[in-house]
Amino acid sequence: MIDRAIPAVLLLATLGLAGPPDHRQDGLHGVDALLRVYDEILDARFDQARADLPHACGPAPHEACDVLAATATWWRILLDPQDRALDEQFSTEVDRAIASNEAWAAREPDSAEAHFYTGAAYAARVQWRVLRDEKLSAARDGKRIKQALERAIALDPDLEDAHFGIGLYEYYADIAPATAKVLRFLLMLPGGNRTEGLSQMRRARSEGKLMRGEADYQLQIIYLWYERRPDIAVQLLASLRDRFPGNPLFRAQLADVEDRYQHDITASLATWRELLADARDQRVQEPALAEAEAHLGAARQLEALYQTDDALEQLRAVIEARPARPYGALAAAYLAFGEGEDRLGHRDAATAAYRLAAESLPAPQPDPQNIRQRAADRLRRAPDPVHAEGYRLSLEGFRMLQRADATGAEPLLARSVMLDPKDPVARYRYGRALQARQDHTDALEQFEIVISRARECPGPIAASAYLEAARLHERLAHRDRAIDYYSAASTWFGGAADTRASARRALSRLRARK
Repeated sequence: MIDRAIPAVLLLATLGLAGPPDHRQDGLHGVDALLRVYDEILDARFDQARADLPHACGPAPHEACDVLAATATWWRILLDPQDRALDEQFSTEVDRAIASNEAWAAREPDSAEAHFYTGAAYAARVQWRVLRDEKLSAARDGKRIKQALERAIALDPDLEDAHFGIGLYEYYADIAPATAKVLRFLLMLPGGNRTEGLSQMRRARSEGKLMRGEADYQLQIIYLWYERRPDIAVQLLASLRDRFPGNPLFRAQLADVEDRYQHDITASLATWRELLADARDQRVQEPALAEAEAHLGAARQLEALYQTDDALEQLRAVIEARPARPYGALAAAYLAFGEGEDRLGHRDAATAAYRLAAESLPAPQPDPQNIRQRAADRLRRAPDPVHAEGYRLSLEGFRMLQRADATGAEPLLARSVMLDPKDPVARYRYGRALQARQDHTDALEQFEIVISRARECPGPIAASAYLEAARLHERLAHRDRAIDYYSAASTWFGGAADTRASARRALSRLRARK
């Protein structure tokens, strides 16, 4: 998953600072029609938005429609940000929007609306420039945005959508890294106020008319990256997903946050699977792109759960489809496929996949994920064959356990633990096999070893080891130890939701017996 969030340099690129008001005007014209189009854009219904845009330009100024035309292309770029195929179209559209709105502002210098849309046009371009690492150009655009929004607010202090831009500037200008502050100094932009900026953004999100969806998207970046509140970011992304179910971006970003920031592998896997089902049933826009991305995302989570066989099935689907989008998907699938085959000890299959990964991005194509170098590194270094055999036996034993064949699973898992005694997942699976065969003492020993290495273990496995050990301690009448372990299972960071719920129920039951 490619992170599509806009970095802190956006502080120069989003926005302005309010000046004292002169006199007031009546907000934005035709905003309801524009909002319908904006909602279509956020739902990734770009063709429908293009068709409806001319009808919105009647009650709304045609210059505003120029901004939304560029905005539609920008959101198309966000679906596949490493693909530059739309860059020329976007550049043409956004330059047209800037020119038409600057001309409008020159004709009607007392129109707050004209200055607002001028700032909005520059804001669309600045995000693209940040994405393409054009920091100085983005900073220059940021100064123009500041001037435009400052004038709009001066003319109409109640223009809440413009206040959102002010809040963004205030926030980013305060928390910016030193490099961005140098740019701010060179361009003579004022400093900001983090608290005030966040307050203005929240207010604009509640009271603004046109920018509410965009506000949620920008706020989830802030809460994720700077406020260190991934829980709020998840809430905002979930809200965007529910309000705009056709846009695969929000589902993909939600799965990414659940994985990388909350370390909730099972939740992330469930979200990727939901996106995959929606893509297959054509319930999202750009279904082929969404399906490829969902397969890749699900494969990552399955690999993190030590379920390489299922991960390889996800990757085979991508390889067979040979998708043109998202950019680099086929090469990424080949690379991950090689890594999975290596993990299972299938070196020849892995080598072939690594070579195909490099060939799928022939020079001079850009390689933002560094796939060529990563494939070359893996070709040079073969994994430990003993550990690979241990991993393969662990997976085979796990599948037997799932088929309720503990008798067949136990010797395979015992051999796996012998080959790689430091593998906590193999030990957990071995404990489950022993537990299924009523060998509770030896099972508990395995779970205790896993618990001693819990920080090296995938979150769902570690939490489940605590839960199973707690059950065995309870069975042995070790009440205090059982409570301690149920408590750990109920709160373990990255533990599966059903594991945490089971542990909470057990805790309530045990504590009620006092």
